[in-house]
Amino acid sequence: MTSRPVDGREWDAAISGFDGICQEQLFAFASIRWPGVAPEPRLFERHGRLVGGALVMVQSLPLGLAKIAIIKWGPMLADAGAKDRAALYQGMIEALVAEYAEARGMMLSVLPHASVGDGNEEYQTLRERGFRRGAVLRFPDRYLVNLRLADDAQRKSFGQTWRRQLNKSEKSDLHFEHAGPERLDEFKALYVAMSDRKQFPDYSAFDTLDALMTLDEPLRPELFFVRHGGEVVYGALIFKAGDRAVYLYGASNDSALPLRAGYFMHWHIIRWLRDHTRASWYDLGGTDGFQGLHQFKKGMVGDAGLIRPVPPVANYASRPVAYALGAGAFAAREAYNEVRRRVEMLRPSRAKPDQAPAPLPEEFR
Repeated sequence: MTSRPVDGREWDAAISGFDGICQEQLFAFASIRWPGVAPEPRLFERHGRLVGGALVMVQSLPLGLAKIAIIKWGPMLADAGAKDRAALYQGMIEALVAEYAEARGMMLSVLPHASVGDGNEEYQTLRERGFRRGAVLRFPDRYLVNLRLADDAQRKSFGQTWRRQLNKSEKSDLHFEHAGPERLDEFKALYVAMSDRKQFPDYSAFDTLDALMTLDEPLRPELFFVRHGGEVVYGALIFKAGDRAVYLYGASNDSALPLRAGYFMHWHIIRWLRDHTRASWYDLGGTDGFQGLHQFKKGMVGDAGLIRPVPPVANYASRPVAYALGAGAFAAREAYNEVRRRVEMLRPSRAKPDQAPAPLPEEFR
């Protein structure tokens, strides 16, 4: 296997057909979302065939003491179903270790995806290579809807309550719309109004939307609306490239809840993704600790989908000082985030999480 660095434009074009692609691995996203780091895209080839890639974000520590190489949801495979995918992933990790840990003396930090298989093969590969367990997400579960079902089978897979609410929504004279990027401002207005109303703390990458919506197909997210009469009551943005479509943002007004517009919206998004993309899964994201979101997403996942945890971060350094500095920096960041979370909870207007954190699965301990 060989690897080579590329510039941001070539990177986004090259990975557009990867099964493992996600917005966090796009140069157009990362360069805006994390302005304090240096993105370094690297492609991997084997026998002249492009097999994968990783967008590595190099972050300098204070006082220039060291640098950390961070990979979120990578490295990615071009073909997730390849028979030699385990060997290809291992080869990419070896090349990244050689470049960043050994040649450049950094701590390498990797966060794999939640797996759609039994166990998390990527995380186990990292641990066997000598990576140590790092930070664990407070609410790690991700909710994945199976997109490859016919309508009847899909509806039967939903939880009973979810299916009942969907049936009621279909009697509310709602209309589903697939919109173009020219209507992004309409979605933004709906999102800002909802955020002000619900008082959820927003740590999202909302400021990257303008850049994402100027991308070429298939990287540009898809925009959907639900209308009731002459009023838009719900909107959603979906990243649909690769094998895993992802729910990025949703927004609704006060009318959406009694109309059950969320059920109507997701049902039609599921069908649209099945019929217009090659994605196998619809990733609904997590819950941020809200039990209501857990119940809603669990019902949509139903019998045919999956609820899988994101594994812990995995960290590696070939030099003890590099590991100590990198791990110390991550620990300081986690402490800061915990303080910020607790301060947010003191604000009476903020919505407060009410879901108990899940225990860490045995395979990640």
